[in-house]
This record gives sequence, C-alpha cells and structure tokens, in this order.
Amino acid sequence: MARMTWIFSPERVDTPDATALRRDYFGDVAGRYYGRVLSEDEYDDEMIAEGLELLAPPAGEFLVGRYEGEAAACGGLVLLDAERAELTRVFIRHAFRGRGGADLLVDGLEQAARALGARRTVLNTRLDLVEARALYVRHGYREIPAYCSGPYMEIWYGKEL
Repeated sequence: MARMTWIFSPERVDTPDATALRRDYFGDVAGRYYGRVLSEDEYDDEMIAEGLELLAPPAGEFLVGRYEGEAAACGGLVLLDAERAELTRVFIRHAFRGRGGADLLVDGLEQAARALGARRTVLNTRLDLVEARALYVRHGYREIPAYCSGPYMEIWYGKEL
C-alpha cells in the first residue's frame, strides 16, 4: 500500500525541487565519504551542476520522486552510447527511506533507459554505499569491469534490460 503514495516523473534538473534533491544527494554521499556532515561552504553549485546538461532528452533523463506530494527522491540517466545508459545521482532522502521508493526509482530509471533506446544499464558507486549496492543487486545488477574511472568509483555494475 505504501508504494501507492509515490509518484515518479521526469523533471528538469534546474527546478527548485530537483536542485534541492541534488544538493541533498551530494551532501549525503560526500558526507559519508568524509565521515561527517559537510557544511554548505564545502561544496558549491558548480560541483553539484557538473554534467547536468546530459540529464535531459535526448541524451538522458532526470526523475523526481514525490512521496505524498513532497519531493523525496531523484535519479538520473545518461546515454553513454547507442546501447548503454548510466544510472547516476540515485537518491532517497533519509526521512523517506524504507517506504518502497528506491525500488520504484530504479524501475522508473530502467523504463526511461528503454525509452531512450538503451539495451543495458550500467553504474558505478563506492564500496561504503552498502544500501545502494544492495538495491542494485536486488534489481539484478551484477559486478562488471570498470567502464570509466574517477576518484570516487570503486565498483561497477551492469544489467541487460
């Protein structure tokens, strides 16, 4: 029944709700990396905006999830090539976790990937983000060789759609 209260829909990345969710996402994953809550002056709009131009059709998509009308979750999708789409910025605000939104978000991102023509989804994450890793494995993602590199990438997953 709780799943009925979620609504996920495409949204521009620059709306107030999408921007706030992206800030919360960055604060959460960066804070976990550094082992403390980050202050607002430790990250800026430029960091949070990196690569956002790719999160819009035809190159990608950005979904915002609302729980009983309140912006609670987000996730992005970027086409890497004609076959693959990458999941990125997948996030549920802490107050809304455990209410079925993460599964709906991944399902919505996979549907969006199919609609953009992708036949496979890929993603990268860190080893300490155990909840995210469990979510992906639960949805059929399997560890794959690295398809990109970066300072915060420790494990890569893929799934045939």
